[in-house]
Amino acid sequence: MQLDLNEMTQLAPIFRELFKGYHLSRSEPESYAQLSQQQDQYRALFRALGFELVCDPRGFYYFVPEQMGAQVNKTAQRLALFTFILVEHLADQGRDPLAVLDGGTLGRHELPALLDKYRDLFLQAEVTTQEELEEKILRRLTQLGFALDSNGTYRFLPPMHRFLDVCLTVQQDRDLAAGLHASDLPLPAPTLAGDEDSTEESADEDDEEAALARAIAAEREFDL
Repeated sequence: MQLDLNEMTQLAPIFRELFKGYHLSRSEPESYAQLSQQQDQYRALFRALGFELVCDPRGFYYFVPEQMGAQVNKTAQRLALFTFILVEHLADQGRDPLAVLDGGTLGRHELPALLDKYRDLFLQAEVTTQEELEEKILRRLTQLGFALDSNGTYRFLPPMHRFLDVCLTVQQDRDLAAGLHASDLPLPAPTLAGDEDSTEESADEDDEEAALARAIAAEREFDL
């Protein structure tokens, strides 16, 4: 396949975001539109560089991490746990979890009650205060493209389906669901690219530039 860089006008921002673990959806209209229109070209280029571009039919793109067999990182565990807690909390309130987590919103004012109700579970994620809940979980959701923060209201985006899929699978086992408040929570989670510590928010900038340079060089040297 012959690629034309002149047509791939969003290559740099697309690669930069995907490389650091971001999930591109319609919240990034220019990048999303170009990925949708030139999906095969981008897939071919990234595959030649060792990256697997995933297109979820529910409307988002992401890179599969290189080491899929590696232990799930702490960030993914926290986000999966938070999603499961939120699903249970919303159901208890008589609200449709799918409606909220698929384009719906959660207000910052709702966090104290949520934290108090599930304090034991949040301890497993090393979250004890509202500040830690926002820093370690909600801010990571926004950084990775799962949600948007709009003046204290969190709006969930289509990539949340990665965690919803996990929650729905776990809920099918009622014995496991009944044991959620045990000391150990055997909750699986998607493997996320990028660093897991809040102090290391994205891939190293030099690595991003080097990888992008390799992408451009590879496109020019090879007919994929």
